[in-house]
Amino acid sequence: MSNLVIPLTLHKGRMARTEKLTEAISDYLTLLVTTHCNLIGPDPGFGFSFNNLKFENVNEKEGIVYNTTKKLSGSSKNLNTYASDLQQTIVRYEPRLQDVKVVMTYVREEKQIYTTVDAVISETQQPYQYSTTIKVWH
Repeated sequence: MSNLVIPLTLHKGRMARTEKLTEAISDYLTLLVTTHCNLIGPDPGFGFSFNNLKFENVNEKEGIVYNTTKKLSGSSKNLNTYASDLQQTIVRYEPRLQDVKVVMTYVREEKQIYTTVDAVISETQQPYQYSTTIKVWH
């Protein structure tokens, strides 16, 4: 099964494809994580974003966003974390993965959230891992 290359590119008048399943999934997750919700007209739910994330709303010591009572650090097992929100988004938009687990670790000194996604590739039953960082503010 071939997968579309992201970012979308044309090759000989057709959308480029790749046989590298893991790379294609990682590219798609990068697109999903970096696309703000409500930017895609046909599907406003596509993407991931922190709601009401402003400097004044964040308790730096505990990594909690006041307006939502969600934590920046944590795992997808806890409903009050952004990791849980991201896990739900991945389950909804990336059917090539199953048993998705997300862990986010907020590093206050760096103002970054380290994000790790562990899952199983549905087609091959192979373990899969994706990591990225999200800068919280400047």
